[in-house]
Amino acid sequence: MQSVLHPIVGPSSPPSPDLSGKTAIVTGGALGIGYEISRALALEGARVIMVNRKEEQGDEAIAKLQAEAKEKGKEVKLEWVGCDLGDLKNVKEVFDGLRERLDRLDLLILSAGINTNQYSLDADGIDRHFGVNALGHYYCINLLYPLIRRTSKFPDNIHTPPRIVFESSEMHRGAPSVVHFGSLEEINNPQLGPTELYGRTKLAMILYAKYGLVDKVIKKNGDHVYALAVHPGTVNTDMQEQWEAAYPGVLGKALKSLMYATGRDPEQGAYSALYAALSDEIIEKGWNGFYFNDPGKPGKESAQASDPLLGAALWDLSERLVKKVVGEDALLPWDAKLSA
Repeated sequence: MQSVLHPIVGPSSPPSPDLSGKTAIVTGGALGIGYEISRALALEGARVIMVNRKEEQGDEAIAKLQAEAKEKGKEVKLEWVGCDLGDLKNVKEVFDGLRERLDRLDLLILSAGINTNQYSLDADGIDRHFGVNALGHYYCINLLYPLIRRTSKFPDNIHTPPRIVFESSEMHRGAPSVVHFGSLEEINNPQLGPTELYGRTKLAMILYAKYGLVDKVIKKNGDHVYALAVHPGTVNTDMQEQWEAAYPGVLGKALKSLMYATGRDPEQGAYSALYAALSDEIIEKGWNGFYFNDPGKPGKESAQASDPLLGAALWDLSERLVKKVVGEDALLPWDAKLSA
């Protein structure tokens, strides 16, 4: 049900175009909001590839969606692929493989991530929040971008260009008051609290869309591709359980209870991303690089999220970190082309 305290502003249901022949990748696509995004896209005819860490999550999601589709007299094209976004070498292996075997990619929805939680390091020795929520997604976009560029030139995409959608959050306002994105030492700061760690990654997602992809890649290349960031609202998924780990004791229990009391259900939590991925209004109004805090409602980002210099610093740091972990040749040129 829709939260009384946190209602959706704008369209109360997502667009539902015929997606037959389209291909979508949804990171985190087997759980929570990501699952509802995968579900909506698959039931409209898209081939959907869900990317999660655990195979049992993928198996369960596919079985559930196939059963629903059968009840509705539909067929769904679903696939699960395992990947740990906090392991950049694993990201390279998985998304190189997807780029090489897929013939097109119309939608890339970046919904995987960890919620507010205690500081820890990922497999690459990078703050786990930043590694999973931000850097892993930056690298997967880079590895898939030649395929997205090729898809944008297909005749059936003249009016429906590929879109990249980040599942950001209003929590980007909780990023540390001073963020430079200058070094790994700055990122790996155990003195930051759980909300600051999480908020910094959601800030990064908005900056990636606006000042990274749009300004440094899409405009520079003249690509017919859209990059957007959205806020799903407070959503009642298992991620809310992480509040207790983030703030042990009474505070964590109280925060978890508050979130569950005011949150939307996961299906409604998917509406913002589905709007950004599918709405014709995005193209008609030229809303490339925009952040939406509800379907059809461009948000008012924080001052940090509106800082092009901060966006440039994040882009540069992301490039340096990927090369440090994977190798100097880890990144593909952003203007790389695949043969038709």
